[in-house]
Amino acid sequence: SPHPVKTVKDTLPPQIKPCPDRTYDLKIGQPTVSYFLKQAAGIAKGAGKTGHETAGMVSVKAVYEIAKVKGQDECFKIRDTSLETVVKTIIGSARSLGIQVVNDLSADEYKVFLEQREEKLKADAAAAAAAAAAEATAGKRK
Repeated sequence: SPHPVKTVKDTLPPQIKPCPDRTYDLKIGQPTVSYFLKQAAGIAKGAGKTGHETAGMVSVKAVYEIAKVKGQDECFKIRDTSLETVVKTIIGSARSLGIQVVNDLSADEYKVFLEQREEKLKADAAAAAAAAAAEATAGKRK
């Protein structure tokens, strides 16, 4: 199946600032925290219902690595944000995406988790499609 085209907006947020001399100051930022977290967790999108389902898992080490990269962002640098604060911010983002932060992550166990989640998502999508079809036929009978 063809993969959807990723836009720059999905990965690298650009900042374009017009200057008085009719030139532009273009800064291309780093990928967003949610992009890094989803990549680290190996998932395409976060949880549908935050707090009710686990979309994926990342290790504390992965969060720390993301924090080291994102800590270089201007928004954290101008506030002189500590690495600990950046880590807490990333853990908060992970929580809102339904990504669980764990101490250590076995690749084999995680592979099983991702396969089970994929099956559940397919089953949920099929159930939603069936419910929509049933509603459509019920609507025609009236």
